[in-house]
Amino acid sequence: MVLTVEIEQEADSRWIAEILELPGVMAYGPSAEAAAAGAKALALRVVADRIEHGEADRELLNISFRAA
Repeated sequence: MVLTVEIEQEADSRWIAEILELPGVMAYGPSAEAAAAGAKALALRVVADRIEHGEADRELLNISFRAA
């Protein structure tokens, strides 16, 4: 599964990164890179939780990230 990272700068100068394929998985950061790293880490935690609870499809067993 390829997870898409969308990054935007907010009006208050913070950056937000969102994983489009995992609703609600987003992170703020002082830079685009920090926000993306936080969102990727959170996405991996969400996927790990789904695997642990038997909720993961086979597509979640092979993950990569791409920029939007």
